[in-house]
Amino acid sequence: MIKNALSKSVLLILTVSWLPSSIAAPITTSALGHNSPTAYIDAPYLPYANPQAPSGGTLSLDTRGTFNSANKWMTTGVAMIGTDYLYDTLMTGSLNEAFTMYPQLASKVTYDPEDTSWIVYHLNPAALFWDGTPVTSRDVKATYEAILNKGPMYIRSYLGDIKDIQLIDEQQVKFVFRSTENKEILLTVGQFPIFAKSSIDANFEKITLTPLMGSGPYKLGRVDAGRSVSYIRDPNYWGRALMVNRGRYNFDMIKFVYYQSDEIAFEGFKSGQYRFRPENKASNWVTGYNFPAVTAGLIKKEAIASQNPVPMQGLVMNMRRPIFQDIRVRQALTAAYDFEWMNKTLFHGQYERLQSFFHGSELAATGTPSDKEMQVLTPLLPKLEPIQRSAVLAEWQLPVSDGSGFNRQGLLKARQLLLDAGFYYEDMKLYQPDGALAQIEVLMTGETMGRVLLPYIRNLKRLGFDVSLRQVDGPQYYERMRRFDYDMVVDVFAQSLSPGAEQAAFWGSAAADEPGNHNSVGIKNVAIDQVVKSLGNAKNRDDIVLYTQVLDRLLRAGHYVVPLYGKSGTNVAYWDQYRHTENLPSNAVGIDYWWVDKEAEKRVNQYLKR
Repeated sequence: MIKNALSKSVLLILTVSWLPSSIAAPITTSALGHNSPTAYIDAPYLPYANPQAPSGGTLSLDTRGTFNSANKWMTTGVAMIGTDYLYDTLMTGSLNEAFTMYPQLASKVTYDPEDTSWIVYHLNPAALFWDGTPVTSRDVKATYEAILNKGPMYIRSYLGDIKDIQLIDEQQVKFVFRSTENKEILLTVGQFPIFAKSSIDANFEKITLTPLMGSGPYKLGRVDAGRSVSYIRDPNYWGRALMVNRGRYNFDMIKFVYYQSDEIAFEGFKSGQYRFRPENKASNWVTGYNFPAVTAGLIKKEAIASQNPVPMQGLVMNMRRPIFQDIRVRQALTAAYDFEWMNKTLFHGQYERLQSFFHGSELAATGTPSDKEMQVLTPLLPKLEPIQRSAVLAEWQLPVSDGSGFNRQGLLKARQLLLDAGFYYEDMKLYQPDGALAQIEVLMTGETMGRVLLPYIRNLKRLGFDVSLRQVDGPQYYERMRRFDYDMVVDVFAQSLSPGAEQAAFWGSAAADEPGNHNSVGIKNVAIDQVVKSLGNAKNRDDIVLYTQVLDRLLRAGHYVVPLYGKSGTNVAYWDQYRHTENLPSNAVGIDYWWVDKEAEKRVNQYLKR
């Protein structure tokens, strides 16, 4: 869910710019910023927090699927949602800045700006696990060794620059890196949860509903297998007075209710089974909020702006399948998607066509390449196939239909592209150049995407493809995703305002061969690899923007996904018992900093008891 900018996925904010190289070495500081100042280093609390926020009440949200494990850092099992609430990290970021780091388990760091092959994190002596034992450097070392040796492949590869973890004393741990090139890694190692060594040794690889020992603000509460998970605020939480935590974690309980479909989940919201809902369905937002509680003035709707890139939601074409190897086939499959008709008919005009993998931000490539972009692109152009090379240099525009629902021009273009690629028709069927039937299976779980995929599948069938929509349960879906066992699947590529080395997990050639990594497309492109490496080594904000825009051009021009739709910001609906400060964070909903109005909660409870 939307716990904060760190909970959705850690990788969303693990990229930074570095401090000025003019600083003499080594230095010790309590905050780090890369390409932006550490604006709140001396602040008593973050600007979107209310330090006088009352404690109490319950935050209840919905989620999909099922679970059988409390550990999301292992390679098997399906983890319950919300486990980030159980653990502190060494340092944590602000939701108003591209990437800054402020103290949490670590009170400060020591590093050498001239020699970025190491960094020392100084643990806060006051930091305690739930059982009252101190958090020590041994726990940090054991955590990272477990993740590096037994964790998900995309995390292992992302942390692959760690060469050694050295214990200086009980409160100081030194990370040593393989080179000085990946400057992000110095801050990245501060962003992962820390577990007690004793629980790692006993339970790290076990599929169990007992979590690893943590030091976070919440403990695991009631678990109703397959139905709900609750987290109870720890009254003895050691870190409540930290600057980043003042006015944060105000709810006594956080509860996630599981549903198998969005339709059932919406009915659950109407009846108060859960009371805070990010509304991702346009038809609901426009026409669905007309039930009695809305009429009674007990439901609030709010559109919350965000400066983050809109997550790229797209239909992935698995490049590991021979049918997708020809770029003209991928172009044809993109041309068959009729966004204009879907937006008008299904989405009430609420969505935007995603023209970029960093849509809605300064990171998105626009127009034709600038002179600086051309300096990066020119040596890469010979490494691209002609169609991709041409598209990289041109102003990008996805196909636009007339919105009639027939998409005649798009399908005619798609048909010609298929013929140009050597596909042929025989007995009213479409065949690949090698004589194999042109078959595609589209994989999905749940029911939410069915209404989007079925019209698209009809268009593919009109082109002659033998297409099937395969719906599987959650565990099977996750396992097939881990093994890249699909032809086409909907994936979401969420990005931060400061992308960097984590892009290798999305698009890198090595990641394409690593089960469990994030390269769901299976891209193997030397030009993309080179730009991702340059992005990871960027020295300043201008370089980050430059290399991200070049990466954007290469990804779009490869036609690796069929971009679907998205929306800047987040629509939320909630029962009128939750409150927030006037100035919400610029990059997130910031739900951790909201609170419950107890009198309003009483009114809601009385209404629901009628």
